[in-house]
Amino acid sequence: MQTRRIALKVDVDTLRGTREGVPRLVTALTRLRAGGSFYFSLGPDHTGRALKRVFRRGFLGKVRRTSVVEHYGIRTLLYGTLLPGPRIDTRAGALLRAVRDAGFEVGVHCHDHVRWQDGVAQADAAWTRREFVRALEAFQGVFGAATRAHAAAGWQINAQVLQLEHEFGLDYASDARGTGPFWPTMGAVEGRCLQLPTTLPTFDELIGVDGMDAQGAAEHILQRSRCGATDTHVFTLHAELEGQKLFAQFEYLLGRWREAGLELVSLHDYHRQLAGAAIARHELSWQEVPGRSGTLAVQGVALAGAAVPA
Repeated sequence: MQTRRIALKVDVDTLRGTREGVPRLVTALTRLRAGGSFYFSLGPDHTGRALKRVFRRGFLGKVRRTSVVEHYGIRTLLYGTLLPGPRIDTRAGALLRAVRDAGFEVGVHCHDHVRWQDGVAQADAAWTRREFVRALEAFQGVFGAATRAHAAAGWQINAQVLQLEHEFGLDYASDARGTGPFWPTMGAVEGRCLQLPTTLPTFDELIGVDGMDAQGAAEHILQRSRCGATDTHVFTLHAELEGQKLFAQFEYLLGRWREAGLELVSLHDYHRQLAGAAIARHELSWQEVPGRSGTLAVQGVALAGAAVPA
């Protein structure tokens, strides 16, 4: 199927990414009159605690390929270990509101990025509810309104998350990797919040693989975006990467998409365009994604039964 739109999903994981990467991305997207959705980590920045993933298969390889220290900075990598983790919502609330005021969609990524990414897959219902509600409350505190969308940190969820997204009335979520929009089922839970999964590889999954550099990664993403199972691709970028060291390559990608006549939209715009469309239900499964350590929530097989209108 020919691509018509690229929905831009910006994950913001750290205080540094919020302060430095986000304003740069807002300026670039505004200049191109492009849409985009920014999903914020809102609680304490405990990035340094992610170093305990050193024993996870593939993590060290990713660290070597993507120059983690260069992208995140020494100070950020000490947050939550030798330095206390600063709260992003209190340190950068005005910056977050400026994104909304510039006309971009804003939503919830998580409360504590490392805690969610490393803990939610095996967490019980009480832990999941506590962390999810903390993020919603922090968002409400910053923006004075409830979030309409959730994008899970690290593409990590559990079945309880599907229930919570419906309970709190979210319009859609982008918690998984996949090929196109779907209604999610996980275990015995049939989710009633539409999933708009990430469909394209990310820069950090490509750089360093078989010697590929950042420009090569941009070309690969461009090639992959030309076709697919849906006319709208979802591309996930990070304020810490594409908003900083990889900014030039991201600008190149935006320019090439524009030259090809593609619309650059927010996930809210994408969701609105799906209104009334018949969308299938799919199982969510745990799978490895090339270039990323561990397993992620991935759109699995379609389940029997009639498609449901969005």
